[in-house]
Amino acid sequence: MRPRWIALTVLAAAVIAGCSSAPPAAAPPATQLPPAAEPAPAQVPTAPPAGRTVPVGAAPEGVVVDPQTHIVAVGVRDPAALTLLDANTGAVLRKVPLPGTLRHLQLAAPGGPVLVPDESSNQLLRVALPGGEIISQVVTGTVPHDATQAANGTVFVANELGHTVVAVRGDQVVHTFTDVTQPAGLAAVGDLVGLVDVRENTLTIYDAQRLARVAELPAGAGPTHVVADKRGHLAVTDTRGNAVLLYELSPTPRQIGRVDLPGTPYGIAYDPVRDRLWVTLTALNEVIGLNLNASTPIAATPIPTVRQPNTVAVDSTTGRLFVTGTDEGVLEIIEP
Repeated sequence: MRPRWIALTVLAAAVIAGCSSAPPAAAPPATQLPPAAEPAPAQVPTAPPAGRTVPVGAAPEGVVVDPQTHIVAVGVRDPAALTLLDANTGAVLRKVPLPGTLRHLQLAAPGGPVLVPDESSNQLLRVALPGGEIISQVVTGTVPHDATQAANGTVFVANELGHTVVAVRGDQVVHTFTDVTQPAGLAAVGDLVGLVDVRENTLTIYDAQRLARVAELPAGAGPTHVVADKRGHLAVTDTRGNAVLLYELSPTPRQIGRVDLPGTPYGIAYDPVRDRLWVTLTALNEVIGLNLNASTPIAATPIPTVRQPNTVAVDSTTGRLFVTGTDEGVLEIIEP
């Protein structure tokens, strides 16, 4: 499918950045904060999905593609497992039983392992590719929601209901940050790590080398997830605010743009080869591409998906998209 690209206006936003040299302002009590933003409950699709679908297991949510081994990993529930597929054929290769369920997956590096924040067992698992062996299990805290690896090898894990972010080196937790309320999405740019707090509606930047907080920025009306691009920028889905927010980290972390995306943007993935951001719109059962290789981001015509497209991944070697259909227990594969 060849999308039609249309220009979008990016609005510059004023940002107040915190600094590690000054103590952060105290956050209001959690009871006074709005609830975390959630994906919109999807209605029955009005259009057939653009791609073919593959059954992968109950309630798939969390998907990642490895460009080296060409393996797609999908988290499924009941029973909890990691379903591994061939990215080229869509064939299910194996299912890796997990101690608990997950919602998000990332690669530690091309070739693996897969970082699996296992929410039910309060552990970070590392799963090798292509075989699917669990090679490491580290207890991190209560309900680890997301995990990302910085350039120096330190893995940051967001314990969503434990109100902490931990830094893991090897199989040891070496530092615990308690400056968060409900930590969720994570992404790394070199040794800087961005964290979305879904109760405080902020983006916090940490230094993985010094294990210190660098800045805290406003992140819209209800952010959920974050990814990094090849420029060293971060893109945050403001799910409640129906937008994608763009940030640069150097020389000073600040917001540099906003792209309005009606339809409750939620899942997000980035293709560094095509410089394209992919975002799911759960209220509309759609996924939309944003071309970042322009003075202002350019959006394609939305692509129809399976019902409840909570997460998306892209194979940077081919441009092929993988969208989880959480309601239907399937993975949608969309050819470029």
